[in-house]
Amino acid sequence: MAIVNPYLQVEGLTKSVGDRVLFNRISFGIAEGQRVGLIAKNGTGKSTLLNILSGKDGYDEGSIVYRRDLEVGYLEQTPYYPPEQTVIEACFSHGNAVTRLIKEYETCMAVPGHPGLDEILDRMERAKAWDYENRAKQILSQLKIYSFDQKVSTLSGGQLKRVALANVLILNPDLLILDEPTNHLDLEMIEWLEEYLKRSRLSLLMVTHDRYFLDRVCSVIWELDDHTMYTYRGNYSYYLQKRQERIDAATAETARAGNLYRTELEWMRRMPCARGHKARYRKEAFYELEKVAKRKVEEQNLSLEVKSAYIGSKIFEAEYVSKSYGPDRVILKDFFYTFSRYEKMGIVGNNGTGKSTFVKMLLGLEKPDSGRFVVGETVRFGYYSQEGLAFDEQLKVIDVVRNIAEYIDLGGGRRLSAMQFLQHFMFSPQEQQNYVYKLSGGERRRLYLCTVLMRNPNFLVLDEPTNDLDIVTLQILEEYLRHFKGCVIVVSHDRYFMDKVVDHLLVFQGQGDVRDFPGNYTQYREWQEEKERFEREQQKVVPDSRKNAETDSSRNSRPSQERKRKLTFKERREMEALEQEIAELEAEKKAIEEALCSGTLSVEELTEKSKRLPVVNDDIDVKSMRWLELSEIEG
Repeated sequence: MAIVNPYLQVEGLTKSVGDRVLFNRISFGIAEGQRVGLIAKNGTGKSTLLNILSGKDGYDEGSIVYRRDLEVGYLEQTPYYPPEQTVIEACFSHGNAVTRLIKEYETCMAVPGHPGLDEILDRMERAKAWDYENRAKQILSQLKIYSFDQKVSTLSGGQLKRVALANVLILNPDLLILDEPTNHLDLEMIEWLEEYLKRSRLSLLMVTHDRYFLDRVCSVIWELDDHTMYTYRGNYSYYLQKRQERIDAATAETARAGNLYRTELEWMRRMPCARGHKARYRKEAFYELEKVAKRKVEEQNLSLEVKSAYIGSKIFEAEYVSKSYGPDRVILKDFFYTFSRYEKMGIVGNNGTGKSTFVKMLLGLEKPDSGRFVVGETVRFGYYSQEGLAFDEQLKVIDVVRNIAEYIDLGGGRRLSAMQFLQHFMFSPQEQQNYVYKLSGGERRRLYLCTVLMRNPNFLVLDEPTNDLDIVTLQILEEYLRHFKGCVIVVSHDRYFMDKVVDHLLVFQGQGDVRDFPGNYTQYREWQEEKERFEREQQKVVPDSRKNAETDSSRNSRPSQERKRKLTFKERREMEALEQEIAELEAEKKAIEEALCSGTLSVEELTEKSKRLPVVNDDIDVKSMRWLELSEIEG
């Protein structure tokens, strides 16, 4: 379908890998100013499509037409730069129009007589190439990369992603193509990029699993499903609504076709000898109807009903743990924490503040400098690491699982074979026969998740579980974790995922400063913004009060903290009452949890207490949030 003022027009695009069709004769276009988010399951060709559009991969048939002189920027999912390059050299290494012009200028200057120099200088003026290095440094600084001469080989994954991001933003391209731009970025950088894209006039095509990012940045959603491209003209929330309507309509169409098919099948079976005399058009219509009736409207459900082992009341205690890497990088300092049964904790903070190190110390993979972690005897960890599992590339998918167990216990006398279990993880019987080296990054992550959960852990530690997983898998993993009968720690930069899964946060603020916040990530950001707003207002009030008190030397000598607003009598009474109420609720929560685990309750008592527990948890969250607000004023 043609679009008005197109930047990109694609018609009849087809791509196969071996005997596997990724997409078949799909057509789409991007107009000036459009911001498109592309959604698809892992392994269906999202990254392949972006590589085709950027010219890095070929295709079987179809046409791709860009507007003439269109500047396109492409951020790959896994950017690569020669390790010996510096950060600033990396910004000149990718062949965009300006860097090619700068190299042309340098080549011209190296030739005696400088042939064609005037024409090159004129082009450099028009392209503002003289300012290229300054613009590169400016954007790198905004992305918190300050050491421009640092070698690429010494950069972390997050730093390398930011350098690559700077590389595509420097030129301010007309069309920006981003493949998983939020992977390896911390929350601060994700929010910066979100605001940058919302303010810019760039046209955008993006693959990301960050649903808040999709919702706030994109105005069009494409869904690649069953070799076909579907278009939804709205943000992610609109897409969810309209996609369900599409699935319901397809299901109803299949049901209607099924009813008609049974009637037509009976007609086709009557008088077999006369079949050749039947109306040809009716027979042709029958075979078309048969295709529709037998079409499967597949909503593959990743049903993670995996049994978790029994977990006792003692989980773990961190007893005055300290860890540092020299004086400039303190991870923990006399950290003390008692982890509760069935607790679901999120860990957030900027890259480099020690989130993954904390997890590794808990698991015994790293030793603290002082203090210790005391882990309960019944705790059985399931660790999903950021690095992932190193699979044998020559194994088949089914053999990876069978090497762990032939059968998986689901509890209640139920069990699944390895093949059945993999189907719950959206690996079809055909895909289970694929070799590991053929899997996409997301499919490897899904297989890795499968190997973690099948061991029946009762304490899941998930370090960046959302990287490379598709949205369908994330949605069902969220649902599983919400009902998981065990403990969970999640380290993630996916705000949507954290909001769905965790009930409180550990916030790593750097240099050993770790704060416990009773709520999810959105509640934390709202509290943080409110706190910053209050502090800004206080800063405005303090200079005014100083001006009015210039003649009063005694008042002028008081610390600024004394001039901050104090709690009113009513607020102080409220705070005291909250402390008592929270203590009572915590005691009630503990009593309910002990009763639920006692095994002595009747069915009615069990039902009543199961309903009461989430109500108590919600009350604790609300009252703790209000207590924190009052304590900020008091402090």
